[in-house]
Amino acid sequence: MYAFNYHRPASLADAAKLLGGASDGKFIAGGQTLLPTLKNRLASPSDLVDLTGIAELGGISASGGAVSIGAITKHAAVATSADVKKAIPALAKLAGGIGDPQVRNMGTCGGSVANNDPAADYPAAVVGLNATVHTNKRKIAADAFFTGLFETALEEGEIITKIEFPQPKRAGYEKFRNPASRYAMVGVFVAETANGIRVAVTGAGPCVFRHTEMEAALGKSFSPDALKGIKTDPAKMNSDIHGSGEYRAHLVGVVAKRAVQNALG
Repeated sequence: MYAFNYHRPASLADAAKLLGGASDGKFIAGGQTLLPTLKNRLASPSDLVDLTGIAELGGISASGGAVSIGAITKHAAVATSADVKKAIPALAKLAGGIGDPQVRNMGTCGGSVANNDPAADYPAAVVGLNATVHTNKRKIAADAFFTGLFETALEEGEIITKIEFPQPKRAGYEKFRNPASRYAMVGVFVAETANGIRVAVTGAGPCVFRHTEMEAALGKSFSPDALKGIKTDPAKMNSDIHGSGEYRAHLVGVVAKRAVQNALG
C-alpha cells in the first residue's frame, strides 16, 4: 500500500472540498473494494476522503410508497431492517446474501452502487426496482446510472447521498454465487412495478442490464413457465475461469425462473 493523506469530514460540503483540493483523491465508505486494491498497489491515490462520518448519509426510511437508504448504510442494516422487510422483502434478501458477515457489516449500499462491480448485487436491485440515485448535485434514474464496466454516470467529485427504491407490487431476487467470493456469477432481480415488469441481470455481463425479452414474456404471464425457450446471447456474457459465456447465458434462464418463483412466494 502506498502512502496517502486520510480525511474524515463531517459534512458533504467538506467532503467535496477535500476531494477537489487533492491531486488524485478518492472517496471511501466501507472500503470493501478500494482497500484490497490499495493493498495490492493497483491504485495510489494521494488522498482518501472517508464518508462514514457524515451523518446525513446514513439511515433507512420508508414513506410514500418508497424505501430510502442512505449511502453509508451497511448491507447488514438493510438485511435486518423491519421497514425494508415489510416494503421490499426481496431487497432485504439481496442484502443478506452479500459476501459474509464481515463484508455485510462493513460494506455500504452507496459504495456498491458507485463502484458498479459487474458481479455486485445492488445494481440489480437499483435497475430492477427502477430506483432513483440521489447525489449532492442531482437525481439520476436507474436506467441512466450504470454505463459500463465499473463505470457510472457520476461526475468527478459527485457523492451519492441516498438511493430511493419504489415499493413494487411484488419482487424476487436469486443469484448463483461463486462459492469462494460469494459474488454473483449470475444474479437476477425481477419486479412487477407500477410501470410494468422489470428484469435486471448482474454478474453475467460486463455491466448490469435489463432483459427485455423476459420482461415482455412476464408481462403476459408472470410465472416461471413464461420464460421457457427464452435465450440469452452468450457472446454478450462474461467468460473467465469461473464460467464460460455459454454457461452464464444458460444460468440467466435458470436463475430468472427462480427469481420469479421467489416473487410469487
